[in-house]
Amino acid sequence: MRIIGIDPGSTIIGYGLVEYNNSKFTCLDYGTITNTGKDKSHDYRSTEKRLAQILEKYNPDVAAIERLFFFSNQKTALTVSEMRGVLFLTLAKAKIPILEFTPLEIKQGVTSYGRANKVQVEKMVRIILNIVTPIKPDDAADALAIAICGANNYTPLIK
Repeated sequence: MRIIGIDPGSTIIGYGLVEYNNSKFTCLDYGTITNTGKDKSHDYRSTEKRLAQILEKYNPDVAAIERLFFFSNQKTALTVSEMRGVLFLTLAKAKIPILEFTPLEIKQGVTSYGRANKVQVEKMVRIILNIVTPIKPDDAADALAIAICGANNYTPLIK
């Protein structure tokens, strides 16, 4: 099973792709989709195009995305929510099931401790995926954690 994890943001969107077979994880790819934040229309189109290319290349079975849990800045929450809409529509067009997880659920799912910090999560992701070097940027490491959480929590519907 292939899973894409997505860490949504308004200008930087982390993505990570993992394969999960026989209780073993393999990292396929990770990185970021970046935007300027100056022209929303352009950023939305650019994000859709880049994500569609990633989906076409790796053909994931399921997507896991971080749920907006709490933002003290309403303007930031609004712009991230708008970009999440672009991400959701792109995934829906590709007919990929979508799972959502809160930051607490992701940390719990990767480290078994819901209050783990970013360093602890990134280190555990590297252990699980057998990655020796640090995963940069943080958005990509977070996306891989989201993908791992998605793999551990995915139950396909029986048709």
